[in-house]
Amino acid sequence: MTGLRYVYAVCRPFRTPLQAQLTGVTGAPAALLHHHGLVAVVSTVPEADFCEEALKAHLEDLDWLAATARAHQGVVDALTTVTTPLPLRLATVFRDDSALRMMIEAREDDFRRLLDRLDGRVEWGVKVYLEPEPAEDEPAAARPVSGRDYLRSRRERSHAQEDRWQRAERFAHSLHGRLAERAEDVRLHRPQNSAISGTTGQNVLNAAYLVPRAHSEEFVELVDRTKDEAPGIRVELTGPWAAYSFSGEASGEQDEAATGAKTGVESGAESGKGPGEGR
Repeated sequence: MTGLRYVYAVCRPFRTPLQAQLTGVTGAPAALLHHHGLVAVVSTVPEADFCEEALKAHLEDLDWLAATARAHQGVVDALTTVTTPLPLRLATVFRDDSALRMMIEAREDDFRRLLDRLDGRVEWGVKVYLEPEPAEDEPAAARPVSGRDYLRSRRERSHAQEDRWQRAERFAHSLHGRLAERAEDVRLHRPQNSAISGTTGQNVLNAAYLVPRAHSEEFVELVDRTKDEAPGIRVELTGPWAAYSFSGEASGEQDEAATGAKTGVESGAESGKGPGEGR
């Protein structure tokens, strides 16, 4: 292969073939690089677009990030159907196969430990939102007629909003406790900014749960039973994903990958370090 090596994930050897038409970033077909009993899932990308200078520019381009993240996630999702992948961060590239093999050797023990831990497990994402209050027309008779009335009305609305927020926090805390009991591990992520995500409502809980695949149905049923518990509060479930939040290689909400929320880059030709956090 010519060009740079883009790496999606590391896994153990598997027998089930990948989809024949599976393509990754820039439309290149996904391939397997075997080394020391591990497999790196890779594709070839043009150096002109993935060298250090080009990536600095691309990482400011949200459309480029979205397309790259979708292609990256597509390959990892396909891997999840045939094995337990250890996803690497978005835009992890190496100069050539030799540099990639050196990285695998340097991190071999860590990879094996993480793969053992994640085997047979998937990630589920749960978000809780406080829905916006429905807009209501204020009766003319109720409109404030003085500055004092106006300030009192503002205080009442502020107190009502604070009460709604506290109720949503109590619900999210209770739900998180119940879900954590069904999970082997948990990651609490920063709440989403609705202006960036385009999602309505205020994000109260943004969490990822590591769940044995065999217990996923019970986990999903538990989430579903809570969705109507509290009026004005919305619960969203995503997954099952590869265990991005628990791999030590990537972080963030997998369903936000298409927005390019977070990312990082490494050139294997210039660094002996393993991929760091971000995607």
